[in-house]
Amino acid sequence: MPKLKTKSGAKKRFKLTATGKIKAGVAGKRHRLISHNSKYIRQNRGTKVMSAADARIIKTFLPYGL
Repeated sequence: MPKLKTKSGAKKRFKLTATGKIKAGVAGKRHRLISHNSKYIRQNRGTKVMSAADARIIKTFLPYGL
């Protein structure tokens, strides 16, 4: 069985936590922020842990972890 390739885009965008969950940056923070209220901007600061359904898909892109 040949070695599996890691998706290049996934390795740049996601990190694994110590417990194996997937961590990613939050969307909607690049431009047009004047139309968002302060609460939205504040709550989307930093990173978020991906949902279980999304994490299952992302883990197929990262066959050997990160």
